[in-house]
Amino acid sequence: MVVVGSGAIGVEFAYVYSSIGVEVTIVEFLDRIVPNEDEEVSKTLEKIYKKKGIKVMTSAEVTNVDTKGDGCKVTVKTKDGEEKIDCDIVLSAVGVVSNVENCGLEDVGVLVDRGKIKVDELYKTNMPGYYAIGDVVPGPALAHVASAEGIICVENIAGQNPDPLDYNNIPGCTYCLPEISSVGFTEAKAKEAGYEIKVGKFPFSASGKASAAGAKDGFVKLIFDAKYGELLGAHMIGYNVTELIAEIVAIRKLETTGHEIIKTVHPHPTMSEAVMEAAAAAYGEVIHL
Repeated sequence: MVVVGSGAIGVEFAYVYSSIGVEVTIVEFLDRIVPNEDEEVSKTLEKIYKKKGIKVMTSAEVTNVDTKGDGCKVTVKTKDGEEKIDCDIVLSAVGVVSNVENCGLEDVGVLVDRGKIKVDELYKTNMPGYYAIGDVVPGPALAHVASAEGIICVENIAGQNPDPLDYNNIPGCTYCLPEISSVGFTEAKAKEAGYEIKVGKFPFSASGKASAAGAKDGFVKLIFDAKYGELLGAHMIGYNVTELIAEIVAIRKLETTGHEIIKTVHPHPTMSEAVMEAAAAAYGEVIHL
């Protein structure tokens, strides 16, 4: 199988099919897989995938797929020239498109811009009485985002004056193995935004629970504003990290500082200890590395 694109969907399906014995090649146009994640997460996942036997081609572009015959012949353009890959099937995972065609939006005058329904911060369209939430509006195409948007939309219709959704505090989760989760700024984006930062990282190889579970791959990485201690972003790769990210979302919602996280006693032995330890590492207080 050739998987075109290495976002969440691409790497999830690559893992699933590889785990049942399929030879998988991932082709990614950008210079690293899961390119929306922190760069260290991308490098770690690529290393683990290659160890699993998944072939990873970055800075590569699929220019042609020939489906004549029993299988597929895929032409991939790389910096070293063209490469031909024979496979049974090609999976396109280069993104999703909102389903806004032929559903009557034009008939009632609802505006669509670049494939998305235009709405305000409380999901009202330009036409009175028409609202839109979820994958058809701008923002992350995620189930938990659509649910939050729907609640805010209906609360506003009911006159409850809800606060708009904070799209910079939306967790993203990728269900490959190891799992990936993240929220907020990556290290690079925080620097681009002009923040002076403190970065703390705690590897699961130093976690007793991870060792006992046989899941020592990965880490928790936290990024703090050096001036005020605000948690700007969190990036995790490892066993069950899609559960750990909820703590970070709550921490950021409550504007908790780095030192407050360090002083929050986490149970031992747990995977969640890595959050506290990563915060301690950012401030030079970690004692378990």
